[in-house]
Amino acid sequence: MDMTDLEARVGAGRAIGPVILDLKNISLSFGGVKALTDISFDVKQHEIRAIIGPNGAGKSSMLNVINGVYRPQQGEIVLRGATRKNMDCYAAAKAGVARTFQNIALFKGMTVLDNIMTGRNLKMKSNFLMQALYIGPARREEIAHREKVEEIIDFLEIQAIRKTPVGRLPYGLQKRVELGRALAAEPEILLLDEPMAGMNVEEKQDMCRFILDVNDQFGTTIVLIEHDMGVVMDISDRVVVLDYGKKIGDGTPDEVRNNQNVINAYLGVAH
Repeated sequence: MDMTDLEARVGAGRAIGPVILDLKNISLSFGGVKALTDISFDVKQHEIRAIIGPNGAGKSSMLNVINGVYRPQQGEIVLRGATRKNMDCYAAAKAGVARTFQNIALFKGMTVLDNIMTGRNLKMKSNFLMQALYIGPARREEIAHREKVEEIIDFLEIQAIRKTPVGRLPYGLQKRVELGRALAAEPEILLLDEPMAGMNVEEKQDMCRFILDVNDQFGTTIVLIEHDMGVVMDISDRVVVLDYGKKIGDGTPDEVRNNQNVINAYLGVAH
């Protein structure tokens, strides 16, 4: 599947819903350094929403605000109509927000299956003692969770490496495993921080296909950071553009592509 085929799939037969996530006037500083300044944008249910910008623009900081790693000094997060001024990681995960990272954060000595299984932790109801003894309800629960993980492994086409320690896998497959771990939490909103960084063309095409499949088949809303503009313009419904911690563009791929402020920032004219 090439990029033309991927682009043809975007918007085909799927309906974008109402706003599910609304970022209002978000400002974030570290000491005297302003990472984000008065940024507002929303994310609609079932869309693929891209965040782009040059290095140091504040893209990862914005994802960290959304899932509670950072708490902004100003602004608020409205998730499904509920205002959350102080989101934390646990609350975000419980609310259905999952995340992958720019630098792969997997347990390298554990197998693919066990890494993805860790994404089921919030779904488990048995207490620590029951899990340790592996009896009764805990055993039945783990079997059910493993069945769900096996479905994800089949979906991502990594059956052949399910028992392989992650540290032995090439980079592209590790990225796919990390996606699987995020999917194991059954998120309503999936945050992807440069999911295709460091990949070759074939690996990028595969990852694009999986992202579109997650959006189509699971109905997952996706917010992603990506530097490959071809990918962004092909698979995104809307794009928000950051530069030096400020929003300089927001709209459809075509609107952003023709935005003079965006052109200036990427070509270096404005600096």
